[in-house]
Amino acid sequence: MKTFNTTGVCIPDRHYMVDLNSRMEQMKAMVDSGKYFTVNRARQYGKTTTLTALARYLENDYAILSLDFQGIGGSGFQSEEKFVKAFCRQLRMKAERAGMPDKIVDEIDEYIRRREGLAALDELFMTFAAWCQSSEKPVVMFIDEVDTAADNQVFLDFLAQLRLQYIERERDLNYRTFQSVILAGVTDVKNLKWKLHPEGMHKFNSPWNIAADFKIDMRLTADGIGGMLAEYELDHHTGMDVSVTAQEIYDYTDGYPFLVSRICQLMDGKFTAGQLFGGSFVWTPEGVGEAVGSILMEKNTLFESLMGKVHDLPELNQMLQRLLFSGEMIPYNPDDAVIDEAEMYGFVKNEQGFVKVANRIFETRLYNFFIKSYEVHGVVT
Repeated sequence: MKTFNTTGVCIPDRHYMVDLNSRMEQMKAMVDSGKYFTVNRARQYGKTTTLTALARYLENDYAILSLDFQGIGGSGFQSEEKFVKAFCRQLRMKAERAGMPDKIVDEIDEYIRRREGLAALDELFMTFAAWCQSSEKPVVMFIDEVDTAADNQVFLDFLAQLRLQYIERERDLNYRTFQSVILAGVTDVKNLKWKLHPEGMHKFNSPWNIAADFKIDMRLTADGIGGMLAEYELDHHTGMDVSVTAQEIYDYTDGYPFLVSRICQLMDGKFTAGQLFGGSFVWTPEGVGEAVGSILMEKNTLFESLMGKVHDLPELNQMLQRLLFSGEMIPYNPDDAVIDEAEMYGFVKNEQGFVKVANRIFETRLYNFFIKSYEVHGVVT
């Protein structure tokens, strides 16, 4: 029997999920046209699940290389040579699934074994070019959790090599490199800066300025939530009004994937245990409200991450207080660093040109946090 999942990747055969086909079609169109892009969204926003689904969606037409920078330890980013070794170990584990030919695998093995004259990035990218040139299918590379590497110069150099090969592909139609490169993380990699003049001149450029804007909405819609609940209803026969319950969940969460799944997870636990939520039937608007109340009282990884940012970023803290307590109408400006940061971490959204807290659950949790801080400390921290 399927379950609702709030940890790790959601698998369609094991978990109740919103249908992602429309999103897959839009992303495949970007890959088909040779786009490089970053999927940057807040924590627990379904990035890894989306990339996993997309890799499966593309595998008939493309050779898929799917990597995760969490697999490279901190020492792997200390120098170019160490990074190449660590990266090649990742490649080696995925070589067979990605369909790498033996000659390419031998080169990767040689880079890993080297003790003298350690391999450099340009050698690694020559190997990539050779693979892409000989591959029967165009090659698509996914890299998840790029935030792991975002503060390291070697990562910027890696992006710069990707950029050089992309530009060469655009200049020479016979040149083969990756069909598409897709990065995923909270940070928008396009904002990272690469210093072009090491002697200290203040000229900067992004090594990822080749990337296309990723404008696909990853929020879950009320209709999408309804489709997921309809599948659940077929299995469990709760008697719920699917559309009403789905809309209620959406109204609280604004489609934030983790929050949607967590509400459903709590309600499923009550229903399968034969319990009520505060005297209410579980799969009703009242049951949704009770589940939301439980979420607001729990400690989970999402709230820990969010509240950590409120503690650590004073300007973000102040802007959220202005929104919540002063009712200030703050115009949405994507060039404002604080607004951009708040949106990146999932706190706020652009609603008709004004900054709004992203959803009712975050709004209530933040209210509670600030009020409690005032009661304990006499000031809002």
